[in-house]
Amino acid sequence: MSDQSPHDALPIRLTVDDSDSPSDVVDVLFLGRFATGEQPYSHAANIDRVRAGATLLPPGAKVLRIARDDDRSATLAEGEGWTLLISRWNRGADVTVTATSPELAEKVLGEATDGAADEPEPQPEAVTMGFWYASPRRGPYRTTRQISAGTWEEVRANYTAPVADAMDGLMRTTPEDIAGRLLLLHGPPGTGKTSALRTLARTWRDWCQVDCVLDPERLFSDVGYLMDIAIGEDDPGGKSRWRLLLLEDCDELIRGEAKHTAGQALSRLLNLTDGLLGQGRNVLVGITTNEDLERLHPAVVRPGRCLARVEVGPLTRPEAVSWLGTEDGIGRDGATLAELYALRRGTSPTSLPEPRGNAEAGLYL
Repeated sequence: MSDQSPHDALPIRLTVDDSDSPSDVVDVLFLGRFATGEQPYSHAANIDRVRAGATLLPPGAKVLRIARDDDRSATLAEGEGWTLLISRWNRGADVTVTATSPELAEKVLGEATDGAADEPEPQPEAVTMGFWYASPRRGPYRTTRQISAGTWEEVRANYTAPVADAMDGLMRTTPEDIAGRLLLLHGPPGTGKTSALRTLARTWRDWCQVDCVLDPERLFSDVGYLMDIAIGEDDPGGKSRWRLLLLEDCDELIRGEAKHTAGQALSRLLNLTDGLLGQGRNVLVGITTNEDLERLHPAVVRPGRCLARVEVGPLTRPEAVSWLGTEDGIGRDGATLAELYALRRGTSPTSLPEPRGNAEAGLYL
């Protein structure tokens, strides 16, 4: 271990105020020996789900600081020639090691994280989906979750016949079938657009990783964020897989006046699908919107750009009656999927949103 403590090693003077937490102070103390060059090598790892009981401390670690905030804890530890920082939140953790040599940093990190990841047993009805967002603390960041999704055979009856026929072809798509890079699902709220995409993620999971971008408005205004998304993360198995980036409710980005209101955002989206940015990358972009097709920007829907363009509408009255098993509560124009689930749960028909275009989205966008 170093004769110099982390706070003595800091080559700068810091000022903190009541907006800084104890965890923030621990983060800064960790950088001391790295900043001075005493430990010039760093290795880091991220664990999405930490096994219960895992300390993330390597053998012989001496704990120097522990700070716990509302949503995060930070632990600072040291050993002979190395310093370690553990940042934990919910079930996940970041582990970073600085050391006097790259070999030592890699060794200590391996000891700290060995067997620490908790990998739940995959469920046949679940699919792994990624979620991207721009973190104030870590910048562009991707995490994963197991998402429940039915098979297409199980959910096909949730869609009116023309939509189901269009989705049949999309579900059968393979990498060899891909021409356009844009997948567009549009239609009123509550018709099942998001549910269809979850099923698509399950159907394509052997060859395509599906990632949902939680802050698409930030994505196309931040070039660094966009580049991180476009480049993506290497597949752990070394496979060359396609990626589908899901952008939900991007009405302002792709409607007819988007070029004026969204500045460069629309251009960057199109560049990701078939411009220089997308060249050499197996990336598809899936967009859901509540806009009518006529209101979309012509550059978005031009021939050759879209792999699929599906208008997801409500079920007709006969289809809705067949789905629900009764005519009670179903109007002459049929019903959306969200309305049918509300009726199945016993929601009074008089409380269903009217007109349909203003329906609450719920889980069936």
